Amino acid sequence: MHTKNPNPNTASGSIPTDPVDRVIHYHLRTKHQFNRYARSLGYLDWANQPDPFRRFDGAQLIPLPLLKPDEEPLSPTYDAMYERIGVPCHPVSLKTLSRFFEFALALSAWKKAGESAWALRSNPSSGNLHPTEGYVVLPKIERLDVAPGLYHYAAKEHGLERRADFQADAVARLIATFPPNAFLFGLTSVHWREAWKYGERAFRYCNHDVGHAIGTSRIAAATLGWNMVLLDGVDQDTVAMLLGTNRTEDFDEAESEHADCLVAIWPSENVKGEASFMKREYATVPLFLDAAIVKGVVGGTWHGKANRLSQEHSVHWDIIDDAAEASWKQQTTTPAIALQGKFWSPSDTLHASQTTSDAGPTAGQIIRQRRSAVSFDGKTSISASSFFQMMQRVMPLAECAQLERPMPWDVWPYDPAIHLLIFVHRVDGLTSGLYCLVRDSRKVLFVQQAMNPELIWSSAPGCPADLPFYGLLEGDARKLAAQVSCHQDIAGDSAFSFGMVAEFEGTLRERGAWWYPRLFWEAGLLGQVMYLEAEAAGVRATGIGCFFDDPVHEIVGIQNLAMQSVYHFTVGGPVEDQRLQVLPPYGHLVRDEVKSET
Repeated sequence: MHTKNPNPNTASGSIPTDPVDRVIHYHLRTKHQFNRYARSLGYLDWANQPDPFRRFDGAQLIPLPLLKPDEEPLSPTYDAMYERIGVPCHPVSLKTLSRFFEFALALSAWKKAGESAWALRSNPSSGNLHPTEGYVVLPKIERLDVAPGLYHYAAKEHGLERRADFQADAVARLIATFPPNAFLFGLTSVHWREAWKYGERAFRYCNHDVGHAIGTSRIAAATLGWNMVLLDGVDQDTVAMLLGTNRTEDFDEAESEHADCLVAIWPSENVKGEASFMKREYATVPLFLDAAIVKGVVGGTWHGKANRLSQEHSVHWDIIDDAAEASWKQQTTTPAIALQGKFWSPSDTLHASQTTSDAGPTAGQIIRQRRSAVSFDGKTSISASSFFQMMQRVMPLAECAQLERPMPWDVWPYDPAIHLLIFVHRVDGLTSGLYCLVRDSRKVLFVQQAMNPELIWSSAPGCPADLPFYGLLEGDARKLAAQVSCHQDIAGDSAFSFGMVAEFEGTLRERGAWWYPRLFWEAGLLGQVMYLEAEAAGVRATGIGCFFDDPVHEIVGIQNLAMQSVYHFTVGGPVEDQRLQVLPPYGHLVRDEVKSET
């Protein structure tokens, strides 16, 4: 991701007391404007740059096998992941867990310039700072030779750190309502990693990264024929308790972790288009956990102390703490989703590729090669067919039941709240200008009413009939796209760029302040789909966290908080920096098995 580091400015105003008003206050205060940027330190304190790798000193490290691309479990083709019966199901084992983490959170390469080297990962991150940490709660599984407990994923070592020993029967009770061989996966954020560079706007970027990680994890699970759903009925106190982030004694002077979310993952046999566990007792999957059972589970033995990431912290951003506290999900709900019906897209054409499942690059190839472009050539165009396929892939088919939605949108238990303002520069067959993709066809009127009534809202030539994609303004939008993206050329030199605008105040008032991070999660999940779609189309993408919020709104006449811009993105022909050396991701490890390739 490419995020410009702005100069600091002061902002004043008292913080309200209502949680929704507090997150709105945070959002407004952290906007970039033409005449001021959101506050940051104003320089990079290199002496205290955070360590990108969290470890727990004293916790046992269980190495995961370093698998070659042509080693079992083999990756399906990229397009097969979008086909209802395109991916065979693999059992949960140490090898399949290794492949899951390889595609979800692992290192994808090292880059080196002179004496400096830095790691890239499967999950994108603003400024490559990687605030997101991953955990798994593992039960006793027949093929998995790992004791039940909580494990932290150590990306640099590609291994699992044993954080806690849990009783097998206690974990079994915790996940008894899930399909067989299910396990839990959790994400946390170290806010300091982003705040070190980006100041008070960092809470936004951390939640973008959570969304990216939800996306990479769902896609990683899909390559193995596994299902995954977000357990958003769980309150965050319970999430923190299960993941151990509430254990102040284990963090001491180390930077804290913010407990974000839990998901459930389970193998599903889909060779015949139906689940092998479609028995009466597994007719539904809960999106919550029993807090009382969690309390019993975490009573086991804990191991390890978190490492300190920076020696000193030159500034503390209280406004981030307040936004995190105000948006903390306290209520517990008990939703469940039906397992009946199909598991992938109910449409034969909308998300499936026109090619066969045994053709084209593998999902692993696309995931491993994904990079965030730092500049574009200003000349590469893409075909209309490629462009519209990208647009189709970010459509969640909101009218369908959750598990009938296409991967990865089947992970998301909500209707879409993010829509796209698209600056088209070089798409064959499309006139340059501004377009809009409404990601829920039922909300076209809402989006129209939030914008200038004089916009065109015309049909685009060649657009699929069932895609709610509309032309708004015609004309060369390259300079405008760059201008509102903090004057960054990458937004205008690409084939197209877009701003993600969220249904904002009304949804926050209806759902609560806890919904605020989820707007950024959805944006990050959408961004991850676009990252891989760009790679599959032979181009490249990058997320843009630095944009001028209100000037974006002014382009289309958004004048209130009904909709707000939350993320920008750009796709085009990359310019590679030939000065950089690319090295294998785990060449620094000495293992008996063969090292993974880039």
